[in-house]
Amino acid sequence: MFFFGFVSKLSHFSLVNVRFQTSNINSFITLFPVSYTPLASVSASTSADVPLTEAVEPVDFEEYLITHPPVVESGPLRDLIEFPPDDIEVIYTPRECQYWMVEKHCNHKYWFKVQSHTILTLLNFFSCYDTPRGSWACSIFDLKNSLPDALLPHLLDRAPNEEIDRHNEEQRKANRHRELFALHPALDEEEPIERHCVPEVPKEHFGQRLLVKCLSLKFEIEIEPIFASLALYDVKEKKKISENFFFDLNSEQTKAMLRPHIQTAAISTLARSAIFSITYPSQDVFLVIKLEKVLQQGDIGECAEPYMVFKEADAAKNKEKLEKLRSQSEQFCQRLGRYRMPFAWTAIHLMNIVNSAGSLERDTELEMSLAGSWSERRNSSIMGRRSLERTTSGDESCSLTGFRPATLTITNFFKQEGDRLSDEDLYKFLADMRRPSSVLRRLRPITAQLKLDISPAPENPHYCLTPDLLQVKPYPDSRVRPTREILEFPARDVYVPNTTYRNLLYVNPQSLNFANRQGSARNITVKVQFMNGEDPNNAMPVIFGKSSCADFSREAYTAVVYHNRSPDFHDEVKIKLPASLSDHHHILFTFYHVSCQQKQNTPLETPVGYTWIPMLQNGRLRTGHFCLPVSLEKPPQSYSVLSPDVPLPGMKWVDNHRGVFNVEVVAVSTIHTQDQYLDKFFALVHALDEHMFPVRIGDMRIMENNLEAELKSSIAALNSSQLEPMVRFLHLLLDKLVLLVVRPPVIAGQIVNLGQSSFEVMASIVNRLHKYLDTSQDMHGRNSLLSSYIHYVFRLPSADPNSPSPGGLGGSVHYATMARSAVRPASLNLNRSRSLSNSNPDISGTPTSPDDEVRSIIGSKVRFCPSYCYVSKINKDLPGSCHESLFHEELALQWVVSSGSVREGALQQAWFFFELMVKSIIHHLYFTDRLESPRKNRFPERFMDDITALVSTILVERLNTSLAFFLNDLLSVMDRGFVFTLIRAYWKQVSTKLYALQNPTLESLRLDFLRIVCSHEHYVTLNLPCSLLTPPASPSPSVSSSSGFSTHVQDQKIANMFELSVPFREQHYLAGLVLSELSVILDPDNDGMFGLHKKVVSVVHNLLSSHDSDPRYADPEVKARVAMLYLPLIGIVMETLPQLHDFTGGPQGSAVGSSGEDAEGEGNSMISQTVAMAIAGTSTASPIRQHGSFSAESSRSLLICLLWVLKNADELVLQKWFTDLSVSQLNRLLDLLHLCVSCFEYKGKKAFERMNSLTFKKSKDMKAKLEEAILGSIGARQEMVRRKRSPSGSAFGSQENLRWRKDMTHWRQNSEKLDKTRAELEHEALIDGNLATEANLIILDTLEIIVQTVSVTESKESVLGGVLKVLLHSMACNQSALYLQHCFATQRALVSKFPELLFEEETEQCADLCLRLLRSCSSSISTIRAHASASLYLLMRQNFEIGNNFARVKMQVTMSLSSLVGTSQNFNEEFLRRSLKTILTYAEEDLELRETTFPDQEFLLFHTIFYKIKYQGMKMKEHQEDPEMLIDLMYRIAKGYQTSPDLRLTWLQNMAGKHSERKNYAEAAQCLVHSAALVAEYLSMLEDRKYLPVGCVTFQNISSNVLEESAVSDDVVSPDEEGICSGKYFTEIGLVGLLEQAAASFSMAGMYEAVNEVYKVLIPIHEANRDAKKLATIHGKLQEAFGKIVDQDGKRMFGTYFRVGFYGSKFGDLDEQEFVYKEPAITKLAEISHRLEGFYGERFGEDQVEVIKDSNPVDKCKLDPNKAFIQITYVEPYFDTYEMKDRITYFDKNYNLRRFVYCTPFTLDGRAHGDLHEQFKRKTILTTSHAFPYIKTRINIIHKEEIISTPIEVAIEDMQKKTQELAFATHQDPADAKMLQMVLQGSVGTTVNQGPLEVAQVFLSEIPSDPKLYRHHNKLRLCFKDFTKRCEDALRKNKSLIGPDQKEYQRELERNYHRLKEALQPLINRKIPQLYKPVLQVNSHR
Repeated sequence: MFFFGFVSKLSHFSLVNVRFQTSNINSFITLFPVSYTPLASVSASTSADVPLTEAVEPVDFEEYLITHPPVVESGPLRDLIEFPPDDIEVIYTPRECQYWMVEKHCNHKYWFKVQSHTILTLLNFFSCYDTPRGSWACSIFDLKNSLPDALLPHLLDRAPNEEIDRHNEEQRKANRHRELFALHPALDEEEPIERHCVPEVPKEHFGQRLLVKCLSLKFEIEIEPIFASLALYDVKEKKKISENFFFDLNSEQTKAMLRPHIQTAAISTLARSAIFSITYPSQDVFLVIKLEKVLQQGDIGECAEPYMVFKEADAAKNKEKLEKLRSQSEQFCQRLGRYRMPFAWTAIHLMNIVNSAGSLERDTELEMSLAGSWSERRNSSIMGRRSLERTTSGDESCSLTGFRPATLTITNFFKQEGDRLSDEDLYKFLADMRRPSSVLRRLRPITAQLKLDISPAPENPHYCLTPDLLQVKPYPDSRVRPTREILEFPARDVYVPNTTYRNLLYVNPQSLNFANRQGSARNITVKVQFMNGEDPNNAMPVIFGKSSCADFSREAYTAVVYHNRSPDFHDEVKIKLPASLSDHHHILFTFYHVSCQQKQNTPLETPVGYTWIPMLQNGRLRTGHFCLPVSLEKPPQSYSVLSPDVPLPGMKWVDNHRGVFNVEVVAVSTIHTQDQYLDKFFALVHALDEHMFPVRIGDMRIMENNLEAELKSSIAALNSSQLEPMVRFLHLLLDKLVLLVVRPPVIAGQIVNLGQSSFEVMASIVNRLHKYLDTSQDMHGRNSLLSSYIHYVFRLPSADPNSPSPGGLGGSVHYATMARSAVRPASLNLNRSRSLSNSNPDISGTPTSPDDEVRSIIGSKVRFCPSYCYVSKINKDLPGSCHESLFHEELALQWVVSSGSVREGALQQAWFFFELMVKSIIHHLYFTDRLESPRKNRFPERFMDDITALVSTILVERLNTSLAFFLNDLLSVMDRGFVFTLIRAYWKQVSTKLYALQNPTLESLRLDFLRIVCSHEHYVTLNLPCSLLTPPASPSPSVSSSSGFSTHVQDQKIANMFELSVPFREQHYLAGLVLSELSVILDPDNDGMFGLHKKVVSVVHNLLSSHDSDPRYADPEVKARVAMLYLPLIGIVMETLPQLHDFTGGPQGSAVGSSGEDAEGEGNSMISQTVAMAIAGTSTASPIRQHGSFSAESSRSLLICLLWVLKNADELVLQKWFTDLSVSQLNRLLDLLHLCVSCFEYKGKKAFERMNSLTFKKSKDMKAKLEEAILGSIGARQEMVRRKRSPSGSAFGSQENLRWRKDMTHWRQNSEKLDKTRAELEHEALIDGNLATEANLIILDTLEIIVQTVSVTESKESVLGGVLKVLLHSMACNQSALYLQHCFATQRALVSKFPELLFEEETEQCADLCLRLLRSCSSSISTIRAHASASLYLLMRQNFEIGNNFARVKMQVTMSLSSLVGTSQNFNEEFLRRSLKTILTYAEEDLELRETTFPDQEFLLFHTIFYKIKYQGMKMKEHQEDPEMLIDLMYRIAKGYQTSPDLRLTWLQNMAGKHSERKNYAEAAQCLVHSAALVAEYLSMLEDRKYLPVGCVTFQNISSNVLEESAVSDDVVSPDEEGICSGKYFTEIGLVGLLEQAAASFSMAGMYEAVNEVYKVLIPIHEANRDAKKLATIHGKLQEAFGKIVDQDGKRMFGTYFRVGFYGSKFGDLDEQEFVYKEPAITKLAEISHRLEGFYGERFGEDQVEVIKDSNPVDKCKLDPNKAFIQITYVEPYFDTYEMKDRITYFDKNYNLRRFVYCTPFTLDGRAHGDLHEQFKRKTILTTSHAFPYIKTRINIIHKEEIISTPIEVAIEDMQKKTQELAFATHQDPADAKMLQMVLQGSVGTTVNQGPLEVAQVFLSEIPSDPKLYRHHNKLRLCFKDFTKRCEDALRKNKSLIGPDQKEYQRELERNYHRLKEALQPLINRKIPQLYKPVLQVNSHR
């Protein structure tokens, strides 16, 4: 017996999703020293350049290998040259009962990724922000008494630079991660396209499995045995969905009552637990329990009465009655023990149990009472009711796999109604049960207790029997009570091919009608027998036993319904059909009347009728519904071949031969197809095999001469067969069709070619399966049934003459179906694994890959083993065997010659035929021993032509992936050069279409194609990695040079190696295609391709990732060869630099500027991040780009690929290439490395936690989108179009290639779990840390190579600055201690080699370096401190040695420390002190400098700095939470450095940073203006350039405060002194940078007029430099600024001002100080009051702080001395009248403010408010020391004056104000009616008429007696005159604005106005005569 399975290619193994641990892989790689072998180039044919968009002509691969035999004997490099010998193996693996043929095709041991078999290092990270806080007060120690850190050994030794470099390199290269990609999570892809999932092994079908254990059954009275059965029913489908499970829970004592009738019970019939399978679980499934008892006299109701009446509790009371009942039962058991009667039933609604159990905490105990509802005992009865209601809402997704086991107690049964036993009645009852008011509830129940356990079935249950009673392994002991598997009758069709032998028949008698039969026939039972002849002894023992009986019996009896002539039956008789049936097999039914009463001479049973069903009809099995006539007599001879419907002569029939007996017969068989078309086809093929003619099919006899026509028609008719049987017999069907293609039959001596018709029907079968079973497809649209057929079942019919072929050899069974072995085979250990090679077949490990999982499943689950075994003898002299052709050749031929619908059909599912072809090829090569033969000779020319023809006609758009997988497979078996030409043909086809259509989708398809082809296991070998690209001068290989390259070759080929030259693309064919695609798609001019960026990057990423983790390439030398294939990647990424995402902290998604200068964006540089660094000469923001920039994800992936190439490429090759690069190219490479540093910066755990929460949200959004697409509101195509048009421009962008059938891709399910655990997050952070370190070390390696390369060239200065910048940038990022050690070592080496670089050219870098080193000196990690101290010491020493003083470094160190204290909140003094002490210790130990002034200077420097800064830092720590105090303190520190411009500048910038953080942009701008003024002051001393500002005077227009920056006098500080004014800002460029930032800050503050003033200073500088570009930018910004002034007119707000006074000794320095505070616009008094009260309350205690509520002068004597008092008053800017001429605009009135006013009302008697005539007002005018805005937000008040207004003056002010309001409202443009009416209402409305009128009456009714008041009186009179005029104007204006609805309102206003005017008239007209005397009389005396 043989079974031929096939395990196919593993190549299509995900490079992405799977990361496997490979520590157990025993790689056979050994390390051999080997030289690079120059191999002559093959093709100089394409001398002209071929554009990257086209594919070059490939090398003739096989020819190349022959002409260039490898020089290396063996070892890992040798393995790169050719495929391994065990690349394809076909292995027989013996099984216990059969053989499996396993094809190990392209044993893909190597395509996988490693999670990290690199050990992750737990790294200490030093973040620039994470230094722990230390208390400044903790150490008032003298610096001398501090403890230093450990000194670095040999630091002070003067070793040669080469030695230092070598030592550094050794240290750097030690213990590195070998695999970079193990640390880099793969791109999040929807589905990896190159993955071909291994199909599941064909196996028996199971639905969801449920284990039911029957524990006990107990009634109130125990008087007789009760028999039970369980089955599942689906109410909605009205179908019984399982066979019956019979169980017996009677006690041994009760069973003994039946002893005469029971033979020995077989163990299989004692089962009490069963496993049910449900393929379609729904809310309509019920578990029905039926009970039967021994037949007794009386109907069911009478027999059930005692069970309802008697209670267990009353047993003693009813003892006699019970005894009587028991003895009656014993009599019935003795006599009628063979017969049963229906007794009771109940049902359980399955989903209620599952839902309730699922929602309860642990194993659940549920109690069921009537109608399956919940008993009152249960607390959660509501839940039960809810789930009962929910069941009505249709078929929700019901899962039986995850609920908790539940123990059920069923307490109520319903008695069976004798006339309602049919299934129809049952369905009505079950439907009724679900209703709340069930009829059943009203019935009287039989009380009992049945306990059941219901749980999900375990994976591999022990002691399990199949429905055929076969033991399922594991089955350790045959004596243990088994669990029965219950056969499912699925509610709907299930499409699974047969894999196990099963041949069962179920006979269900349904009803009998003997109403018209004469004679006594009332207690009727039906005896069912399966006969193989007519003699009574021919009854076969094939009827399965029920419970407590034998396994099989010869007969079965139905239950008896007492006194019923037309009974219904509910019995099920299960029969095991013989494998081979004859015409004599039939089912015999004998009807008996059973006499229940014991009477004399009355037999127990009397036969009352007979009927039967013949099993075969025209050779086909008979099944279905039958309504049979019943004969009164025994049937005559030879009855069995006829049907009872045939009226036999002389026989008597019940009811005149009408049908009176209804019975249903159902077959579950893997032998009988039960489909006429399949039957006919198989019968004809069988007749051909056996050569048996004529053959009888149905009513036809087919002779040999018309066999051909019948065969052809039967093949064509296969399309008409039903789908379900076709799928069940799929394997056999396809085998037969393959056989007909390969082996044309000989009919009547003629060869008949059935190839075309067989091919045709195969194509239509395949398409039919795809069409109707589309849910069982994988991501490539391959139907799983078909792929598993190819994978496991198909084999070449003529493959091995000694083994039987699956198809078409005759058998003894009917029409060559199959006889199956009934024994389950032992475990299938598929001998195939990724980690196996021929030489090492014993390795086994934990299953890690899907393939291994398949293997382990098959190994453990015996039942999954397809066990076809053909009971047939091999007919070696088969006619026609000489006409055999090879299947793959025949298939290709048929495909090529096909046309029309056949061709279309085959193309639609081309994958199937491609894979079939490949499998056939491999079998052919294997069985003909051609696997070793040269590939060029393996296949005939015509076959190659057919393949070429096929490939060239295939439509890319439809068959892209199928073709790719096909070519991938062919690379393993055919001439590889030939396959490359096929790839080139494909390429040309796509290129032509692309050119014509410009459709990026084609490019996307081509990428998919490329990914699949490149996923070949031996991809590297296919690229000829050991070939050199140009021929050497001599034919002999050169091994002379140390690197293994001949220098001659090197020079010629170095450019070729790094460019996508034609030679490169010819020889490294696939790599050339990949890199060409990358280059073309990333080309910024290639607009349409933007959406493919992510996709093409992921292709490269996946390839490199797989090489990285491939154990074959673990050897560094081999990896260098692999990296050589990707050297052009470096150039490609350099080209795309401007498009890459900016990781340096610029705006999201921005691209990187070409210079990279602006990339220094971290928050701890001199100027904080928010004040954008914009030193002139580089753009402030990134350059505006026309093309879409890359996403962060794609950029990161591209950069990791770049780093991988740099890490693994040969250093000498890189060095040689760097030598050839121009300075600008090298600088671009450095910019790229700068970006890499930012990209791979360590984020820290918090970042991962944040990302985790974001991802979770994102996934929900994605799910919503998916649902939208699936539900059809938006189709996938529209989605594609929409994405393409969306602003992101992403056709395939961020969620490219969404395939909607997400739920079928089972390998992706794990990613659904998005919320990660803490441990997972920590692990991710750990991996990220390791990646950051490794990436930075690779960058460091590269920098070292660059330094070595350029140190000998003239252009070194221009490059070394860039190197230093990258180094400094990496120090500024969060780095691990490990990296920083190496980084500092490299930095020390660089400074020692090129000291002039730092101290002469890159002076600003020197400042940066000092800052970085000092920051590291305050690290909490001692190793970082040790290295930073060493670096700082050597820096000072070098500076000292150059000029015998170290003023520059001294100044930089001081500035850096200031900056550190000013900007770092967590700065730790304790650690810094230790570092400074370490530096002093080096100075003491340094023998060479001991005699110089160096140690003393150094100590002095540190001592003074340390204490100065310590004090500042201590103070700043103190005020960290008080922003005003903190800025004041910084202001004082800056003031203290008035004579030290560098330090003052540093502190001004620290202040600017603080202001920007708090969004005080105006103040930040002022700090920058002050900085610029300071720089200008010193620049004007150094050089006299007319276009530069002349010191700070030039800046007066911007701010009057700026004069304080003027240099005090020349002798204070000389700008040309060493180390003074040496920072990067004390240059023209620095000045411009500061001014540009100032302009930007003013703009953010909304002070656009100030922007103009700043640019007035800047423009002359740019004009002098003729910098048109800058001027254009500036004028653009000015236009913008003035535009905003116009647009925002009337909407601008700058600030609100408050006077704040502090009183009380608690305030210390602040006591009795008064300030004006500037707060953000629209700050209310309550807000600032709350803020200050809260802040100081926290500081001094809430009860210690009080806010003084009024604005009166404070008398300190009256205040509580123990409390702190704050007085806050709102103030407004104050201007004298003359000032108002210049202060016209809103800006004028809010800029350069020094005077403020507030008013306090009072009366002479002390009250604040009184009557009009006694109301005085005090105006207080405050003057501040500086004008607002200033470099701080609060300024001291230096002067105060008070003005007191008399009541009449107050009245004048009020009236003037009112008049102004009226005037403004009247002349407002555009007019505002509401505002106007509000003002009018306030002036003339009746309610407030009192207002103006009362003022007039108080002050104007009489002329004042005091002449001093005359002028005031007159002024008020004139005010009223003006007021009435304005009222009139306003009324007129209002009239023109109102609508008709407001006319009455207008009239009312006018009436009020006239009243007011009349009342005022006499008062206004009364003039004071004294004021109107003639003026001229004074002059008359002249």
